[in-house]
Amino acid sequence: MIKKTVHSVKDAFEGVTSNMTFMLGGFGLCGIPENAITELVRLEVTGLTCISNNAGVDDFGLGLLLQKKQIKKMISSYVGENDEFERQMLSGELDVELIPQGTLAERCRAAKAGFPAIYTPAGYGTEVAEGKETREFDGKMYVLEHAFKADFAFVKAWKGDEAGNLIFKGTARNFNPVMCGAAKITVAEVEELVPVGELDPNQIHVPGIFVQRIFQGKGYEKRIEQRTVR
Repeated sequence: MIKKTVHSVKDAFEGVTSNMTFMLGGFGLCGIPENAITELVRLEVTGLTCISNNAGVDDFGLGLLLQKKQIKKMISSYVGENDEFERQMLSGELDVELIPQGTLAERCRAAKAGFPAIYTPAGYGTEVAEGKETREFDGKMYVLEHAFKADFAFVKAWKGDEAGNLIFKGTARNFNPVMCGAAKITVAEVEELVPVGELDPNQIHVPGIFVQRIFQGKGYEKRIEQRTVR
């Protein structure tokens, strides 16, 4: 069995440089690759294009990269609760491509499956479809959307083994699975890393063939995006 374990997040980031395109899993603050984001901040890489559902909040998640002006372009479906994201977008400092959420997921999935593009009805007749090829199927109009091209995909799972097999927990099973294998290199950080054979094959969400590097993360905060108390 091929072992894909690396000893640290630093080793997992071999080959990461400025001006690359990254996929980052997560939904809000749930299931985000916290260790990977922290390492990107430490490396001070710039000119990044980030494909992610949103950009976290001002002081956590991708918001940390926005604070340091490391992101050149955000490809996402939701501005979210991030005031700095909104400010940079409205001021023109940040290039933003807003995409319907389902289309974002399917463009990741297409890249993972090796499909160059997909047809989707989402966005037809709106600004989303401007300048794009459209086509009719069975009396309904569709928009051609190209698969993403990314250098690295950074995902976060609950458990993983040394062969890269992954299990996600709860809502963290959001954009993470479709991003696995959708970039040239997929790096998975997990809360618990176990030897091969310890995971129940029937419980595995993503097989290790879609993962190139895996490491055990640490110091997860698991913040609540909007905490409401009585």
